[in-house]
Amino acid sequence: MLKRESYLSTNFKTRSDEGGKRFIEGYFIKYGVETELWEGFYELIEKEAVEKALDRNPDVRALFNHDSNICLGRTGNETLQLNSDNVGLFGVCEINSADPDAIGAHARIERQDVNGCSFGFFELGFEMVEREDGTILKKVTDLELLEVSPCTFPAYPQTEISARKKSYDEYKKEELNIRKKLLKEKLKK
Repeated sequence: MLKRESYLSTNFKTRSDEGGKRFIEGYFIKYGVETELWEGFYELIEKEAVEKALDRNPDVRALFNHDSNICLGRTGNETLQLNSDNVGLFGVCEINSADPDAIGAHARIERQDVNGCSFGFFELGFEMVEREDGTILKKVTDLELLEVSPCTFPAYPQTEISARKKSYDEYKKEELNIRKKLLKEKLKK
């Protein structure tokens, strides 16, 4: 299974509390928002997919730019809190004041040098919709959430697009098999 990353622009906020602790917060995933992966092929993340993922994985990491060497926090030790609402997956991450990389990430976000976010996941389920205009919409209905990341470039890197585009034929084949099965079931009735 290929780990996938999805990106979006966001409005992260930084803040400090009375004790001097620093935080970053914002939406790592927005539900129902279509992302064009390549011409004519769109994807969106369903709320239920993320909520199932949170139930299954109680230890999601917050990384900076998907770099596992710069772990900003994790849900397992409660330095990262992730909550699903009607908009998306909102995260609050407490910054480790003893970690220069984390302080640097906080400063970049505070100054708005970094305003993108992303999440890494394994896709476990999807639904394909062929629309009247000929475009395809893939709704991710189940996933395994591995990490969330503030990131520098909120756009699909070409290598990720290529990896995903290569599997487009596999998606189409699976969708065709599902349609054939449904048609056979209708004909039997």
